[in-house]
Amino acid sequence: MTLAWDRLFIDAKLATMENSTYGARKNAALAVKNGRIAWIGAREALPGSPESLAAEVVSLKGQWVTPGLIDCHTHLVFGGNRAGEFEQRLQGVSYEEIARQGGGINSSVTQTRAASEETLYNLTVKRLGCFLKEGVTTVEMKSGYGLDLETELRMLRVARKIGQNLPVDVKTTFLGAHALPPEYRSDRDGYVKLVIETMLPAVKEQGLADAVDAFCENIGFSAEETDRIFAKATALGLPVKLHADQLTDGGGAALAARHGALSADHLEYTCESGVRAMKDSGSVAVLLPGAFYILREKQVPPMELFHKHGVPIAIASDSNPGSAPVLSLQAMLNMACTLFRMTPEQALAGVTRNAALALGIEAEVGTLTVGKKADLAVWDIETPAELSYWLGGNPLTATVKDGVTI
Repeated sequence: MTLAWDRLFIDAKLATMENSTYGARKNAALAVKNGRIAWIGAREALPGSPESLAAEVVSLKGQWVTPGLIDCHTHLVFGGNRAGEFEQRLQGVSYEEIARQGGGINSSVTQTRAASEETLYNLTVKRLGCFLKEGVTTVEMKSGYGLDLETELRMLRVARKIGQNLPVDVKTTFLGAHALPPEYRSDRDGYVKLVIETMLPAVKEQGLADAVDAFCENIGFSAEETDRIFAKATALGLPVKLHADQLTDGGGAALAARHGALSADHLEYTCESGVRAMKDSGSVAVLLPGAFYILREKQVPPMELFHKHGVPIAIASDSNPGSAPVLSLQAMLNMACTLFRMTPEQALAGVTRNAALALGIEAEVGTLTVGKKADLAVWDIETPAELSYWLGGNPLTATVKDGVTI
């Protein structure tokens, strides 16, 4: 007898995230075949006894199941740390001042350039482990702490290798336009040309990036420079996303929209015309409450405008050594609610359905939908709101990646 399914989860509460009220289904069952969701419905609607339908039957005893969590904006690959700068900021030195003094991103550049590929791999795996323990099944990793061809490629190779070796999908993003490296301090245009004429073609040729990002800000790259970089990325067939309007309203959201960006991220200072442009282009707003918290920012992203114009909102950790030394996506759910006044349902959508949109992978993950990957997180909670309610602790009881419990 050939059984219909490989695994069948029964006695579950499902937060499918397909529609409002979490897309909740009580006393439900979910079947897996060849690593994908093959059937979802009420247990009593099963076309036979569970044991006659699947090779393995798992009772979840009333626990909640959500899609595997997605962290759609991280900088997890880097050498060293910047704990000293954390102390400086506590003494009143601003993030911009630190950057202008040669600290900030360039401090991580020095440490990352000095790290071997093996060292970067081991450091990143250690950090990533914190996220995997919280039900994360997909994570984006950016380069941007090399700022030379050799180190940028090394960072992207590390990210690709992690996706091959660990039970997690890794989407890679080339962020060569993260900061001006010290050797180009007096030659901005020379570095922009290096990114456009040398780095981007090499990244494309070696198949190391799924997207291209830039830091468009007064301490980063201008709108004109970003335009040139994105034009080249588009010509190479690489999607774009943008660090936009974090410190000032530099028109970053509108710039991202003009290039059809998957997302614009940060967005604290974005104006209504920028929000409208994002809506028209389909770009996702990726909010980063960890950086907002660590930097003690005062300007909250324009939440009412995002809601008014129907711009999808994703939430991410922004895990990085400077502005967001964050190792918990669950904590970001709480911060999104407390700092940005999102509802628990909006926050959970931000690390599932909308995070998938922000990476362009919504056809594969982000909701519990027949045909999508069987990436699941199982939680010992009474209601999905608890995932945002608790700050600290971890109610995860199991993670399922491609149908296999890890």
